[in-house]
Amino acid sequence: MPERWNRLAPVTGIVAVALIVVGPFILAGNTPGTDATGATVIQFYKDHQHAQQTANLLGGLGVIFLIFFAGTLRAHLRDAGQEGLAAVSFGGAILMGVGGATFSSLGFALADVPDKLDPSAAVALNLLSNDFFFPFTAGISVFMLANAVAIIRGRSLPLWVGWVAVLIGVVAATPLGFFSFFGVLAWILLVAVLLYVRGGTRSVAPTT
Repeated sequence: MPERWNRLAPVTGIVAVALIVVGPFILAGNTPGTDATGATVIQFYKDHQHAQQTANLLGGLGVIFLIFFAGTLRAHLRDAGQEGLAAVSFGGAILMGVGGATFSSLGFALADVPDKLDPSAAVALNLLSNDFFFPFTAGISVFMLANAVAIIRGRSLPLWVGWVAVLIGVVAATPLGFFSFFGVLAWILLVAVLLYVRGGTRSVAPTT
């Protein structure tokens, strides 16, 4: 069983990306912006209640698989001799997961009983749903930069994967941080596939 888990563990990253793309991206669609009135927010979530509930449930499940993947990546980096950076990477993933779970929770709260929301409460929840992004982008930055340095130093994955991680981690710490979300999902998918093809978390032979 341990060997089978080591072989299949990278797949958790693929599942995480799939759940997040299908949920928050495809099903959730364009939710009301920060300047939307309470009446607009309430009407939107009344009209799209079930889709929004499903989207945010999938997002929450995606966070669970994300943390399992982060643990898998931590084991890979630790086996490559980058124990300290592996721990920092996992800490960034936890922070990223907290941000993602918070987004899903706020979206689900808005879609739970929208007809019973006071307009001012709807505005406040919608504002938080749109702007509560610092834990998420900070988590992405820490996660990606730690991974980048660990990969460049340990060379357990292609060097270009590490340099792409540098770019995503830097962007996450700027006003363009929102776009790092797309980058980190693509990066996770790529690394998950690389680790799976190489046989799981025990394949740590240096590469260039």
